[in-house]
Amino acid sequence: MRTSIVLQALSLGLLCGPIGAQPFGLPTSNHALLEPRDGPAFFVGTAGKPWTSGQFGCVRSDGWQMHEGLDIRCLQRDRKGEPTDPVLATADGTVAYCNRRAGLSNYGNYIVLRHLLDGVEIYSLYAHLRDIRGDLKPGRGVKAGETLGLLGRTSNTPHGIPQERAHVHFELNLLLNDRFSGWHRAEFPKERDDHGKWNGQNLAGLDPREIFILQAQLRDKFSLRQYVRGQTELCRVLVPDTSFPWLSRYALLIRRNPLAESQGIAAYEVALNYNGVPYQLVPRALSEVKAHNRITLISVNEPEFRKHPCRKLIAQHSGQWHLTRRGLKLIELLTY
Repeated sequence: MRTSIVLQALSLGLLCGPIGAQPFGLPTSNHALLEPRDGPAFFVGTAGKPWTSGQFGCVRSDGWQMHEGLDIRCLQRDRKGEPTDPVLATADGTVAYCNRRAGLSNYGNYIVLRHLLDGVEIYSLYAHLRDIRGDLKPGRGVKAGETLGLLGRTSNTPHGIPQERAHVHFELNLLLNDRFSGWHRAEFPKERDDHGKWNGQNLAGLDPREIFILQAQLRDKFSLRQYVRGQTELCRVLVPDTSFPWLSRYALLIRRNPLAESQGIAAYEVALNYNGVPYQLVPRALSEVKAHNRITLISVNEPEFRKHPCRKLIAQHSGQWHLTRRGLKLIELLTY
């Protein structure tokens, strides 16, 4: 798998261009990911499932359920068998959010850090913590490798996380929309909004395992910017909105279109990867689009869908592809 990732990097041009910014560090002292036969020593699978179900991607429910992070096995336990591993900041950044009320989230106690690396605003998330360091609060700066808290098994799920499955759930995300709370009120008026824009629905996950391995292989040639730009396309969607937060936060993902620049922008063509990350946006002029006033599925990469179907963003009926309700909701959140 590592060889294929490196070959993919070559094809995407990740071995050329600007040298990458500060790399990410592993969030615990478990470094087995970067060693031979890394899987069983690094990942914790779900109950009754192999370690592979602790990876990122379509790894659960026979490939039909998405897991947006890495479940990293603990290495240290106290006399009662509870984990004691320190959880570490993956890179320099600032605290964006702390949830110390485990019962309010499937994540249990979790912390989100904001980083600006290689021009990309990216957020690391550390979940199921036993506790979070008491002096950490939004706005506080942290250094790479700094202790954030202790690995644990907190969650609000009905059956909880058993002691033998204690782990840190680690994510690397892009932020979909600062206006998440407004969208949530409109879509789910009877549901609580305990975490605002730091709700997991508002975080579009990248594969941390792939990033860690690429960093190890490419070293200072790794570019996070080019990695994000080089995602594999699942589909392209035309959206009629021309002003939404993603456009300013991730302007580096916008491709120039001279025709739209001269005639004016009527819509954006958005390329999504299989997890719904909008990794490329192309402004379109009115003369380039037919249905500029509604969300329209433009194209589908069928091999990619067959390989990674679990987000269920698109579906095919009677030979025709369309956005599912889940796919439409993603675009509506993105452009709210």
